[in-house]
Amino acid sequence: MLRRAARDSLLFCLVLVFIHSGMAYASSEVVFKVNRPPKQIFESKEGPVGEGTKEGSEAKEVSSLYDPTGKTDPFKSFIAIQEELEEKKKSKPKTYLETLDLSQLELIAIITGPKGNWAMVRDAKGLGHVIRKGTAIGTNSGVVEKITAKEVIIREEYRDFRGSAKYRDVAKELPSQM
Repeated sequence: MLRRAARDSLLFCLVLVFIHSGMAYASSEVVFKVNRPPKQIFESKEGPVGEGTKEGSEAKEVSSLYDPTGKTDPFKSFIAIQEELEEKKKSKPKTYLETLDLSQLELIAIITGPKGNWAMVRDAKGLGHVIRKGTAIGTNSGVVEKITAKEVIIREEYRDFRGSAKYRDVAKELPSQM
């Protein structure tokens, strides 16, 4: 019991010594600094701001200004550009073939003739649709580019990460008959 009381009193004395020594070094003075005037970056024709120029002295001209022509705006959001493009796509009336993905369509027949080539595709519901060159098809603004004897080539437009238009050709082939 005596040891515990001695230990507690010793701990109390040490805490008082640390608190007292910390207060001795603390300063109650407050130091105020005066703000300096801002640095002059560009010189006007009359000289730096607040100073008059002497007659006969020539002012320096600044010739290294940033010219943003032909460069992308680093502060313009590319997401906003994508949203604008999506809004334009939404406003365009679509046909039934433009609402289907190309993976949902199956090429079932091709007719070649002197007046042009025609093809027939079947959707997931089993309905057949006749297409020819120039027909809008697919969800990615696809257009039938060419119909040959064995395949149909569809050109789709897409946007890369910079927002520029790119084109991709998708080929739908007739299923092989065994």
